[in-house]
Formats: sequence, C-alpha cells, structure tokens
Amino acid sequence: MSDWVTVAKDGELAPGEWRSVDVDGTQVVVMNLGGEYHAIEDVCTHDGGRLTGGFVTGEEIVCPRHGARFSVRTGQALCAPAYEPTAKFPVRVENGEIQVRDDRWD
Repeated sequence: MSDWVTVAKDGELAPGEWRSVDVDGTQVVVMNLGGEYHAIEDVCTHDGGRLTGGFVTGEEIVCPRHGARFSVRTGQALCAPAYEPTAKFPVRVENGEIQVRDDRWD
C-alpha cells in the first residue's frame, strides 16, 4: 500500500484547477471539479503523453497531442484515439490537506 501524498492545502485548487504530483513514480493529476477533488494518472493511454497541457472542459480532460478525451471522475476514455481508461486514484482531505495515493496494488 502506498502512502498518501500531499497535493495542496484544501482551498488552494479553485474549481477547474489542477495540480500534477509524483506518487511512487507515477504522475497523477488532481483536479477540482465543482468543489470535489478527483485524481487520474497523468497519461494518455493512446500514446503515453501527459494529459496536463491539454484543457479541461466540463468533466473531461482533452489530451493536447491528439485530442483524446478522458473523464476526470472515472478515468474512462471517451473518444478515439484512446480506447483504454487511465488509472483513477483515491483522494482525501486530511488535516486541511488534499492528499492522493496509488491504491492499484493494495
């Protein structure tokens, strides 16, 4: 089980903003969607490029390289050229800090 990694203080990420952090060697992007924090792997499953650098529209992040779209809430690939989801991670607010961890091997 990985440790929780602090992303930011609660309230530092305004709705629509994101922050990318390293969690045990995996780049994870944490986003504020309407006051709720969500975390997905910062990788496009189409070609391995980073999703950050693209833009967020509603609850989707658009890959800056080829336009694949992913759900920020679930990691699900929403359109070609990506067909596989990107990993989703648990997020919590603990002692006033937004934290995330990689739970894939728990």
